[in-house]
Amino acid sequence: MKKEDKNKIVEQIATTIKEYDNFYLTDISTLNAEKTSILRRECHKEDIKLMVVKNTLLRKAFDSLDESFDELDSLLVGHTALMFSNVANAPAKLIDKYKKDKVPALKGAYVQESFFVGAEYLPQLVTIKSKDEVIGDIIGLLQSPAKNVISALKSGGTIIHGVLQTLSEK
Repeated sequence: MKKEDKNKIVEQIATTIKEYDNFYLTDISTLNAEKTSILRRECHKEDIKLMVVKNTLLRKAFDSLDESFDELDSLLVGHTALMFSNVANAPAKLIDKYKKDKVPALKGAYVQESFFVGAEYLPQLVTIKSKDEVIGDIIGLLQSPAKNVISALKSGGTIIHGVLQTLSEK
């Protein structure tokens, strides 16, 4: 491969890393063409971008970025495929779905500006909430007291005595 071609690939990998908030390093070397195609379709359904890369080119892409990805250098052995997603736990859920087949095998991940090195972090990565899920939980918690007050007011009817009695019981 020509040096210009390698530089273009390194640039493409670096651009993709910047574009997504989270990425997972996996090993899909034991998949045949048919199973790889199925995995790619499932990734597409979940808005996950799957990219098979050479370790040396990925290392050069990491070096070209402003952030340091040195913690992931030890994972750049064997076959490596990257799973990019803006939803923190989407790739982890997909990997977990296939954990009995052990393919794709999790090597590590960069999720929400944190490094996870090793497959033992998969259960934690599956349960990480996305930004939208956290916002939804916060909104639900904020709405809860207002809902309680409204239901208390409704239960007492429109009579002031009923309202005061309901509030004093709470």
